[in-house]
Amino acid sequence: MSMSAATEPLYAIQDLADLADVSRRTVRYYVQEGLIPPPLGVGRGRHYGQAHVDRLLQVKELQAAGRTLDEIRAAVAGGVANRVARRAVASAPDRSLWRRVQLAPGVEIHVAHHITLPGPNRLRELADWCRLHFTPSSHE
Repeated sequence: MSMSAATEPLYAIQDLADLADVSRRTVRYYVQEGLIPPPLGVGRGRHYGQAHVDRLLQVKELQAAGRTLDEIRAAVAGGVANRVARRAVASAPDRSLWRRVQLAPGVEIHVAHHITLPGPNRLRELADWCRLHFTPSSHE
């Protein structure tokens, strides 16, 4: 994820997919089907903004409510089904992007998307420390 000049977060396709708990293939399919707008930029510089996240979550909520893709397409285009879309989005939980790092069996950390992870060597040191100090308890 990066930040634009207007400080709106910009997401790579994988970040967008993670936020909505879908695959990159699903994101591409939804763009192809007109359910979400195409990415901003061109080529490898393509990125997605908050409007893409909101629309993708709206599509998922409508799917969860049992709507067909045609009904969802009409809803996101501003059709009569838009009332259902607003109701579904209003009840959607807040989402944020987190990374999960497993350090040892049973030990993991969760790092917010805006926090820079240390390099691989530092993570390996932390994992080694965790394996040394967090040992499974034996139930005798």
